[in-house]
Amino acid sequence: MGFLWHDESEIFVDKPMNCQNCEAPVPPTAERCEKCGAKLLHRRVVFGTPRSEEFTLTPEEESAESEPATEPEEWKFPEKYEISITPPAASPLNDPLPVLRYGGFFRRLLAVIIDLVVIFLLSVVMGAMAYVGYKVGLSAHGRAVSSDNALPLFALLTFAWMLLTTAYFVVFHGMDGRTIGKWLLGMRVVAVDNQAISYRRALLRWFGLAATLGLSSLWVLISRQKRSLHDHIAGTWVIRD
Repeated sequence: MGFLWHDESEIFVDKPMNCQNCEAPVPPTAERCEKCGAKLLHRRVVFGTPRSEEFTLTPEEESAESEPATEPEEWKFPEKYEISITPPAASPLNDPLPVLRYGGFFRRLLAVIIDLVVIFLLSVVMGAMAYVGYKVGLSAHGRAVSSDNALPLFALLTFAWMLLTTAYFVVFHGMDGRTIGKWLLGMRVVAVDNQAISYRRALLRWFGLAATLGLSSLWVLISRQKRSLHDHIAGTWVIRD
């Protein structure tokens, strides 16, 4: 594009500009195209020519100019700060440990008495059934029960009573840690860390009690944790629920 120098303050363009929208010729000093009204992007400037301050707004620009400038919502600070603090849930590690209460001597003695009553009732039922069976067997051979032939019956009943007593204490302690007497008085036999005992430990505890003929229970009177000798042998404790 060529230029003609007129003086130091003015420069004239040697050919007119075209609108970039409709290609209509527009004067160099025009802000918008007179034909389509588009705003001129590549406008040529004539130095020294006063700039026209007159312009018109399209409807879109009028609505944009009339709206008050608003600050983006994320830039606004709230007038009041509200802070809610939820207290942490209580941790089971911080809870106080339950105080263990051990079964005392007289409570344990009363539980054993209840258990012996239960075993006695079961023994009576078992003895009656054994006597009837033994009598029927002898009558089949034309004989009656007498002191001469009652010894096998007593031996059988003694062995059955020992087996019943052993099964009673071992099964009940191994199954739930308590017999009927301990259940009525709110006691339980446990291992270390209050864990349930196994049948093996229950059998070992019963052998320790039977071997001392029950005298190992007297150790409860001087033990701080109310443990008998058979409790020490089996590694058990008797606690109250």
